[in-house]
Amino acid sequence: MLKEFKEFIARGNVIDMAVGIIIGVAFGKIVSSLVADVIMPPIGLALGSVDFSSLFFSLKGNYPTVAAAKAASAPTINYGLFINSIIEFLIVAFAVFLLLKAINNLRRKPEDKPADTTDCPFCCTKIPTKAMRCPACTSELKQAAL
Repeated sequence: MLKEFKEFIARGNVIDMAVGIIIGVAFGKIVSSLVADVIMPPIGLALGSVDFSSLFFSLKGNYPTVAAAKAASAPTINYGLFINSIIEFLIVAFAVFLLLKAINNLRRKPEDKPADTTDCPFCCTKIPTKAMRCPACTSELKQAAL
C-alpha cells in the first residue's frame, strides 16, 4: 500500500495540482489585498467615507465597531466583509476566465485547409479535386465541376 501511495504522489498531475493550489492560495492573498487596500478605499470614499470592512449588524445590543461586538461576544452579520468577499470572488473568477481563454486559444485546431478530394457526382467515389475524369466510372467531370 505504501508503494502505491508513493506512485500516486509521484505522478505528474498530483504534483501539478499541488503547485496549482499553492499558487492559487498566493493569488488569493494578492487579490484580498487588492480589494481591501486598493479597490475598496476609493469606493468607500466615493460613497461618503465608508469603510466596508466595518459595516455590520449587531444581533444583540448596539456596538460602535465589529471589534467591540466581538469582544462582547455579540453575534454580528458582517455584510461589509461579505461585499469585500464578493468583489474578491469576481476578480478571481475573471482572472481564471482570462487564463482559460488564453489556454483555449493556444489549444485551438489549425484552420481546416480545403479538401483535396471530392466525390464523383455520378458514382460517389472519392477523386482528386483537379481530376477531369473519374477513374472508377470514367465519367467526364469537366462539365460536372462547372
